[in-house]
Amino acid sequence: MSRALVTGGSGAIGGAIARALAAAGHHVYVHAHGQLPRAEQVVAEITASGGTAEAVPFDITDAAATNQALARMLAAGPIQILVNNAGIHDDAVMPGMRPEQWSRVIDVSLNGFFNVTQPLLMPMIRTRWGRIINISSVAGIMGNRGQANYAAAKAGLHGATRSLALELASRGITVNTVAPGIIASPMIKDAFPKEVIDQLVPMKRAGQPEEVADLVAFLASGQAGYISGQQISINGGMA
Repeated sequence: MSRALVTGGSGAIGGAIARALAAAGHHVYVHAHGQLPRAEQVVAEITASGGTAEAVPFDITDAAATNQALARMLAAGPIQILVNNAGIHDDAVMPGMRPEQWSRVIDVSLNGFFNVTQPLLMPMIRTRWGRIINISSVAGIMGNRGQANYAAAKAGLHGATRSLALELASRGITVNTVAPGIIASPMIKDAFPKEVIDQLVPMKRAGQPEEVADLVAFLASGQAGYISGQQISINGGMA
């Protein structure tokens, strides 16, 4: 059984991805930092459906702690599917943005990507097969007012994805970015009321976490072996 790690697995999108990968037959590590009970709930849902999973808590911005957590997972064998989904918002227009708001968002979304991904690469390379899927955002493509920090972090993932895809192409490992638009979750209810969604999204609805998860599960499958270095938007037709 192949093994998958989903960072930020306690959130709406991360949880849906973890459930989809488990349904495809993978053992899934559901990562969380501040929301471990929610990750444990995702694990309970997976096991109740006949899958296998476990919750793994660590702070991806702490390189030493991340290395220790990954070493425990790697002791059981390589992780061949990695979904870098963890990320945070701390919004403010740039003139009023505090330095710590900029640094924290970059640290989680971009430095966290490096801290998790780099230690897993050599074990994955030795198997000559792997899937790395980085979860970005429409903000990393189009920008968004009040989110210069978040957009910069997610745009950085696009460049890192392309470069890493080139480095790993001959090793049987694909690397892609998925960029969701407005996806239904408890966090968007106030920020994106129905009339705003109707204005922004040609399909006039928010996407569902399961729709993102289905795309990720396909990219993680053997059927997607010739797709690499791509940035794939899933946003209901937003330009």
